[in-house]
Amino acid sequence: MQESPNNQGQLVRSIGLTSAIVLIISSVIGTGVFKKVAAMSAELQSPSLVLIAWLVAGLISLAGTLSNAEVASMLADSGGDFVYFKKIYNRFFAFLFGWTNFAVIRTASIASIAYVFAQSLNSLIPFPETSKALADFSFLGLHLFDNLSVKMVGISLIIFQTYFNYRGLKLGENLSRILTALMFIAMLVIIVLGLTSSVGSIENITTNSVKYNADTMSGSILFKALALACLSAFWGYEGWASVGFIGGEMKNPQRNLPMALIIGTLIVMGTYLLMNFVYLYILPIDEFINIYESKNGIAAVAVVNRFLGSWGGLLISCLILVTTFNCSSTTILLASRLFYAMARDNMFFKKVDYIHPKYNTPSRALFLQAIWTSLLVMSGTFDQLTDMLVFAAFIFYGATALGVFILRKKMPDAHRPYKVIGYPVVPAIFILFCIALIINTLIEKPEEALIGLGLMATGLPFYFYWTKKKQ
Repeated sequence: MQESPNNQGQLVRSIGLTSAIVLIISSVIGTGVFKKVAAMSAELQSPSLVLIAWLVAGLISLAGTLSNAEVASMLADSGGDFVYFKKIYNRFFAFLFGWTNFAVIRTASIASIAYVFAQSLNSLIPFPETSKALADFSFLGLHLFDNLSVKMVGISLIIFQTYFNYRGLKLGENLSRILTALMFIAMLVIIVLGLTSSVGSIENITTNSVKYNADTMSGSILFKALALACLSAFWGYEGWASVGFIGGEMKNPQRNLPMALIIGTLIVMGTYLLMNFVYLYILPIDEFINIYESKNGIAAVAVVNRFLGSWGGLLISCLILVTTFNCSSTTILLASRLFYAMARDNMFFKKVDYIHPKYNTPSRALFLQAIWTSLLVMSGTFDQLTDMLVFAAFIFYGATALGVFILRKKMPDAHRPYKVIGYPVVPAIFILFCIALIINTLIEKPEEALIGLGLMATGLPFYFYWTKKKQ
């Protein structure tokens, strides 16, 4: 339990294993499972390769989860990897992690998911269109008022969910339980009806695109295409480590946190493989490529419309609303604990070091997070933001896995409630993959990578100011 000054509340250990698993699932399953199959199909032009990319991304995420779980079992506390990095490396690297999460990783994730929620709602209930004069207005190259009504709904969602999570951890947790149950029921309906539909065909799984060239899609070209496709898939898996941020509010975190990480990741991986198998079973891959190239449509909506008709389109639209609502709410809940932990350690805005005395939530961290996230929604650069946040996130995921080796050397006799399966091979493979993904992104998407590094660097003046102020 986190001690707080007399005029504050305190974080309460109220999250059990089941709740932690639910929070992991609800913080991960957002938009990727519905949209990314189109981009991956355009990259790979082969249904079997698309499924392999989802499986590889899932196994790599699982390797990262297993590695993270050992560190989490030793050092569990509010703030997750921020706390781990202080112990493994130093305060500066821990600050870079926290600041990058504030600048882009967690806040951009919330912004992107809230925007997709608003887009999906707009497809059911059309919003007023933005005037051409407003849409064309540009500030620093950003069209702030383009698609304004969708952006305002996204911001309204963020404000509502921030207030909801401000009112107590249990409220947010109970909401996640209900929405996660609804989400799995809807997904199960889609999987069962899709696999039993006469519309689908196993030939769709085994038939490549008309553009596919077996001679060119091999060697380094195949590796590069798989790497880019996995980058899309990783957006679908992004967020699994966030539950570590509430380590200080979990019951028996040394046991429950690593178990929740592993079980939650396995459930997500199985769900993604089944959903994407259904997509590729129902529609030929060329239709997904057309959806991607038209930049107008969501792959999952096209699939369900095909075998369930108009009411199927309504079902998938409602499912997207549920999953995006659930994912953004859980991410808001979890990420705020990181920024509170930073402020508590004098590495963030000092006023954020505050727990509401009535609701026992980091209220100021929640509201500051909402302000910055809303500004990111107005920027509208979501595709670029998701590529940036995956790139930045894997720098720190790799650092956590490397921490397994460092802690085994620095603290060989420390109690480890969980030890990573397959050590040292599993964490080593994950570290090598992180390095490969980072290098590949720098080469293939240099603008996104450099902007991500630039956003990290924006924290340097703050770090030196807060460090000097503490002395």
